[in-house]
Amino acid sequence: MIICHCQSITDHDIRAAVDWMRASDPQTLITPGKIYRALGKRADCGGCMPLFLSTMQTAPGLRVPGAGEPPILRPSLGRAIR
Repeated sequence: MIICHCQSITDHDIRAAVDWMRASDPQTLITPGKIYRALGKRADCGGCMPLFLSTMQTAPGLRVPGAGEPPILRPSLGRAIR
């Protein structure tokens, strides 16, 4: 499914980027910005961010091994909550 029309990013692209980052550094903090950079793209209008974040958060490799639950990201607040 297309997540970002401006940059042609799919849900598969996001999950693959998360898996790649986790494999290269198991302790890395994965952010939307890092995913865009891993894909060689940059955010444009931001309209996709809610769907981008929910897709990112459902990726199995998002969690850092041994860490607790990842924070819930809310794009409207611009910060993480617990």
